[in-house]
Amino acid sequence: MNQRRLGASGPAVSALGLGCMGMSDLYGPADEAEGVATIHAAIDAGVTLLDTGDFYGMGHNELLIREALRDRKRDDVLLSVKFGALRDPDGGWHGNDGRPETVRNSLAYTLRRLGTDHVDVYRPARLDPAVPIEETVGAIAEQVEKGHVRYIGLSEVGADTLRRAHAVHPIVDLQIEYALVTRGIEAEILPTARELGIGITAYGVLSRGLISGHWTPGRQADDFRATSPRFQGENLERNLDLVETLRVIAADKGVSVAQLAIAWVLARGEDVVPLVGARRRDRLTEALGALDVTLTAEDLARIDETVPEAAGDRYATAQMAHLDSER
Repeated sequence: MNQRRLGASGPAVSALGLGCMGMSDLYGPADEAEGVATIHAAIDAGVTLLDTGDFYGMGHNELLIREALRDRKRDDVLLSVKFGALRDPDGGWHGNDGRPETVRNSLAYTLRRLGTDHVDVYRPARLDPAVPIEETVGAIAEQVEKGHVRYIGLSEVGADTLRRAHAVHPIVDLQIEYALVTRGIEAEILPTARELGIGITAYGVLSRGLISGHWTPGRQADDFRATSPRFQGENLERNLDLVETLRVIAADKGVSVAQLAIAWVLARGEDVVPLVGARRRDRLTEALGALDVTLTAEDLARIDETVPEAAGDRYATAQMAHLDSER
């Protein structure tokens, strides 16, 4: 598989990464055996970047990855881990903790759950407004010096926070939602990241399945997407109309809607690495097919002219409030 580099100072990774969240949390019951099989299939196909969070399934996702890596070489993959999101036993969300002591504590548990002596990229899941980003990044930098972390990343922060963090220690990548229907980062965040030599690890490239081509009219979300404005009422109707426009373009290219959407993100630049959230091997196979899709200048212009951004915020109001990237 072709490779791309995470920023100017980061490691080389596969052109597509695998986001493992859905194998443990938020998208309904987890099928552990299929999750492990999907991770194996991804690695066998050349995927080297596995992304998780210590709060995905309250540690379950890290344990799942550990199981998947039992018969694989640890050094053949790069593990990207988010920390700091506060949960409760009922699955609720209660803010973010970026204190230095939380960095050390969370990393200790992550290393044990993953069965490894280091994390390749470690990042706070969201900015903690009560803790200066310099303190959080400084605490991770201490773990870099000790060898427990190789690189530092960030997630969902704005341009100013990027600059402040990068002044403390090189930031290799910013994990942030970026898709052909979610393009807010193009105004300020993406140019700032490029100025600083920080890569973009794009999640939500299919807008949580909305633009996968598999969501049908009349289907009701029965997982966390039920609270998403994009999956509700008139917003959903408009967004599914948007998907039909994409379907016409995809058919002209001889590819699926999902492949077209992923290929669009791949075409944004060599410094952008899309994460695909495949929970099953068939969805992974479809996503990997995007690597063979070439979008011409005419294709990209056609998409820009006919496909608007999605209707509705990308998160519910309470969750949007935690996004430094939206301020």
